[in-house]
Amino acid sequence: MALKHLPRIKKRYPHAEASGLVHTFPSFQANRFNVLTYWLLSLSGQHMTTASIFVDVQNIYYTTRQTYRRGFDYNAFWAEVSSKYDIKNAYAYAIDRGDEKQKQFQNILRAIGFDVKLKPYIQRADGSSKGDWDVGITIDVMEHAEESDVVILVTGDGDFSILADKIKGKYRCLVEVYGVEKLTATSLINTADVYYPIEDSRLI
Repeated sequence: MALKHLPRIKKRYPHAEASGLVHTFPSFQANRFNVLTYWLLSLSGQHMTTASIFVDVQNIYYTTRQTYRRGFDYNAFWAEVSSKYDIKNAYAYAIDRGDEKQKQFQNILRAIGFDVKLKPYIQRADGSSKGDWDVGITIDVMEHAEESDVVILVTGDGDFSILADKIKGKYRCLVEVYGVEKLTATSLINTADVYYPIEDSRLI
């Protein structure tokens, strides 16, 4: 039933066709009925699809810089997501180094609508360092997945593919992933119901 509305969905969401999700991604093909159902409900006004966003700020910063020498456009991203979904939660996970420029950036994220979570950067005596949010992100995703129709992971970290698979099975939510394609784990792309590559239109 849902497939007859596919041209309407393509018209409403041209980025979906451009990114190849309608035809390409294995997980989309496997879960196509669920994806189209959510979109059709939103289009008909019967149901405003809810979404929770989880941004791995460090991963996105380094992957966009390494690949494009540019930054991720958080304003454009927020506009894109909010045009489709009712955003219930939006978390940005960052490292607190006490740097003034970082503080300004974090305030920009807050102004956009993100709840910024900070973790101190730890430099060990042996010269190694610690400053990742993997466990914290996982806990928050598990806490909010049940109340969300869509979980949006903004990261290229393949460690989250297991998490994505878990919440899809347990809570029947859809998982969307945004990441720099060359530096996003194949396992994460394949697990996502929809994958959006971070490229020119999503950069500043």
